[in-house]
Amino acid sequence: MERKINKVAIYKNDNEKSIEVEEKLIKELEKLGLEVVNENYDLAISIGGDGTFLKMVNKANFNKNIYYVGINTGTLGFLQELTTEDYKAFLEDIINNILTIEEIALEEINVITKNSTYHYLALNEVVVRRKNLKVLESKIKVDDVFLEDYAGDGLLISTNVGSTAYNMSLNGSIIDKSITALALTPIAPLRSKMYKSLTNSIILSKERIIELEQTTPNLILTIDGINQEIEDVIKIQIKISEHKIKCLKTNHNNFIKIVHDKLIGN
Repeated sequence: MERKINKVAIYKNDNEKSIEVEEKLIKELEKLGLEVVNENYDLAISIGGDGTFLKMVNKANFNKNIYYVGINTGTLGFLQELTTEDYKAFLEDIINNILTIEEIALEEINVITKNSTYHYLALNEVVVRRKNLKVLESKIKVDDVFLEDYAGDGLLISTNVGSTAYNMSLNGSIIDKSITALALTPIAPLRSKMYKSLTNSIILSKERIIELEQTTPNLILTIDGINQEIEDVIKIQIKISEHKIKCLKTNHNNFIKIVHDKLIGN
């Protein structure tokens, strides 16, 4: 690892199992001489499901100078690297400096309105809907090339990391974690004589820039589960950011095995 870990912050949800794991984790960290703190930390550990991991990264302001890892006490837990059984061995690996660092690219969302511009980062996804939840209409361009006049309940643009979250429930494609890309996935698109929106997700390389020109300007953007109500939107630009975060990985986790174990089972 590039940076020695001395101080650790813990983020957890409020379920009984997470509270129990936190108590045990603190004892193990103290045994190894690692200090549990709330700020100025080297490693952030989430205990819960993927939502807890997303909240942790967001609260840390996507700090690229620290490490992140999660212990899964939820259901699927694609973002959570560790189980409640193997985190002790993981802590030993920290002390022995034998863990793998995986740099994960974030999604950058720029929202241009009549009076301002808003900038956001996302690890998983952004969902675009109308504020009144009526039909969203957007002119979609990719690299300034017209794709379609979209009409439907909304649009979801996910990272490869987020492809196994809401994107998957919309029958969007699962993207191998080794491929940095965006999935542009329609939410209940309209298909009629008047509307001819695509019904499939499109996988776009990390160099692409997606642009949504809005004819329905008052929107709700849900960015990694957090709602942002924005009015008078002219357009939204979405791309892979140069900003990355560093997650600690064990050496035995294989993406295909993870997909099998979590989605198909034995």
